[in-house]
Amino acid sequence: MKPTLKEILDEALMDEYKARDTYRKIIDTFGPVRPFSNIVEAEQTHIDMLKPLYESHGIPLPPKPDPARVEAPSTLLEACRTGVAAEIENVAMYDRLIAATQAEDVVDVLKRLQAASREHHLPAFQRCVERGDTPGGGHGHRGGRRSA
Repeated sequence: MKPTLKEILDEALMDEYKARDTYRKIIDTFGPVRPFSNIVEAEQTHIDMLKPLYESHGIPLPPKPDPARVEAPSTLLEACRTGVAAEIENVAMYDRLIAATQAEDVVDVLKRLQAASREHHLPAFQRCVERGDTPGGGHGHRGGRRSA
């Protein structure tokens, strides 16, 4: 059964809240480490891009989820791996949601959010994993080599 526009928007919004809240929890645990310190603000921007679609389509916003529902991984390396997995899942989710709607404004926003995940967030988390669990989480530390 094809999801409703509300279900599509709710899934996208809840996924962006989960990412933002997870990355905030990681920052609370490990400090303002990159790439989390950069990407957490992008996740808030994604939330802010989705919200107007509710209003323009006459759909009520769902309640904000409790940020305490997420926990930080036990190491920074695990946090980076979590980011990679989350962004891969995010890209796949957007493929599915984009295919499920004909609303041009929604498709446009979902494609932009997907592109940010695929082209910016995923590579940043992959670099984070390549660096390993390094002190400072990439604050200028390059571990001896740069990845292409």
